[in-house]
Formats: sequence, C-alpha cells, structure tokens
Amino acid sequence: MSDQYWALVVFALIATGSPGGATTLATASGARFGYRRSIPLILGIAFALAGLVAVSGTGLATSLQATPFLEFGVRAAGSVYLLWLALKVGLAGPPASVHVDDERPISLVKGALLLMVNPKAWAMALGVASSFAELAQAPLMLGVILAAIFGLSALASLTVWALAGGLIARCLSSDWHWHLFNGTMAVLLSASVIQFWI
Repeated sequence: MSDQYWALVVFALIATGSPGGATTLATASGARFGYRRSIPLILGIAFALAGLVAVSGTGLATSLQATPFLEFGVRAAGSVYLLWLALKVGLAGPPASVHVDDERPISLVKGALLLMVNPKAWAMALGVASSFAELAQAPLMLGVILAAIFGLSALASLTVWALAGGLIARCLSSDWHWHLFNGTMAVLLSASVIQFWI
C-alpha cells in the first residue's frame, strides 16, 4: 500500500474516532442500550459517511456546497436535530426507570440523517476529496476508495465508542450516576453544535 493510502487510512481513523456528535451518540447509546442495540445507529452513520465521501470524491458535493442557502439550511437543520437529541439524552433517567418498550435506540435511518445534516462531516468530506484526489485518476474510482476507507473506519471507531459506553454503564450504579452521565453526554452533544457555526 502506498504512503498516500496509509495517510488516508490514518486520517480516516482520526477523523471518525475523534470526539464529536456521532461518537458522543455512540457512547451514550452503548451505555443505555448496549452494543448490539446500538448497531443500527453505527451502521446508519457509517453508511451515510461512506456515501458522503463518495459523492465528494466524484465532485458532486462541491456544487452543492457552493449554494449558500443550502449550506445554511443543512447547518441549521443539523443544529436543531443535534440539540433535540441532546435534550432527549440529557432528560433520560437510568435505563431501569423506563419501561423497555417505551424506549428505542436511534435507528439506522436517523443515524444516517444525523450525519447527512452535519456540516462538519460535509467539510471533512470535501477536504478529503481534494487532499487525496491523486489516489485515483477517475473520480468514480476515487469515490469508491474514499467510501470504503471511511465507511470501515467509521464502523471501527463507532464500535469502540459504543463498547466504551457499555463499559461505562457497568460503573453507573445509582440514579445520580446515570443523571450525571446523561447530562455530560447532552452537554458534549450540544457543544458539538458550536463547531457548526465557527
């Protein structure tokens, strides 16, 4: 594998594994529902990210981002959605206090939507496409390469975060521990919205 491919893999692992909205949700979901029930969220985010970098690699995303109204709309929708999720996470009590049928983890579709309205993900995808454009001569091939590497990196990174959430849950033995954990996750998720506007 060439140095450029290794650089892309390292960049993808860092980009998908660093703390942010997706990793915070994966951690909170892993703590609340366990890894197995968090898989749809993880798959939704990973598939959406793979699709986004593929579109960026083919050059289509550049024309979408060139429209200021569309960019503002994505940023506003993403902010509202993440703040709504932060509120849900922050107000959640311990898992035992909620009837199992009343609470469901974030679905695959909602996980994908979360990523698609994330301006940070769009900016990263566009940056990656331009930085690693020399990996393939054909834009379609570049899109396939980027999608594969980022999709797999997101699956790996979010799996680690969800499993970490499950380990954290074992330490949360009282109601106030859960309220503190949920509140912390809500604050971190809300803080990720600030990145959209800077």
